[in-house]
Amino acid sequence: MTENPPSIKAPKPFRKGSLVCVKREVYENSLESLASDEHSPDYIFEGPGEVLIIRGDYAQVRWRRPVPDVWLRIDQLNEWESN
Repeated sequence: MTENPPSIKAPKPFRKGSLVCVKREVYENSLESLASDEHSPDYIFEGPGEVLIIRGDYAQVRWRRPVPDVWLRIDQLNEWESN
């Protein structure tokens, strides 16, 4: 009799309130960047942005600027580190 191993869910890398920035190499030429302005603003790569909601493979991010919140794939985000 074989036992099925318990299904282990990979931990989510971010949660609500996490501070993030965008990985330039993953974001460029992605569907999200093609749906946006031709030139991405530097502040998304410098951070920090705050994760508001996570739904599936996407996170809603709010920047500390007077700009709209954006939805980005989680794999396009890095944890923000202050210098």
